[in-house]
Amino acid sequence: MVQVPTPTLTLEAFLQLPETKPASEYIDGQVIQKPMPQGKHSKLQGKLVTVINQAVEAPKLALAFPELRWTFGGRSIVPDVSVFVWNHIPTDEQGNVANVFPICPDWAIAILSREHRFTQVTNNLLHGLQHGCQMGWLIDPEEAAIVVYPAGQQPEFFEGDRDLLPVPAFAAAVHLTLSDVWGWLKL
Repeated sequence: MVQVPTPTLTLEAFLQLPETKPASEYIDGQVIQKPMPQGKHSKLQGKLVTVINQAVEAPKLALAFPELRWTFGGRSIVPDVSVFVWNHIPTDEQGNVANVFPICPDWAIAILSREHRFTQVTNNLLHGLQHGCQMGWLIDPEEAAIVVYPAGQQPEFFEGDRDLLPVPAFAAAVHLTLSDVWGWLKL
């Protein structure tokens, strides 16, 4: 992540700033701009949203969102994929999906890019877990590995061709192996 040289801001002041591309996040009073997604990152993000939604959207179990800002616990962050249990999805007065999500997702997925700092991405996932997120995934395409962070449990490291990847209980219909995930990168 690229640190923008900005004096310490309040969260409220940060939320009044215009959005940036790529997105900027607010962490511990600092504005940190995410790196621009590249090919592998974009392909994995798109497939994850599609595959998760194919399994959970029609039965109204949950909904996956790409690049959705959530603001809670003194931070405003934009993970690559945020999955919310159906009845947790904020709505507006008309019953439509809200624009602002002042809560953490039930499942957060981060895809590491070369410019990302592993510790910062992990810190964001742990922040979500401390505020009610059920599971976090950290996907590292360069290492062909995924670290799964289940709430209240030790993280699990997956590499090679392992069996099914763990998912939150509400997403039990999502069946993914490492072979599936890395296969999405093949043309």
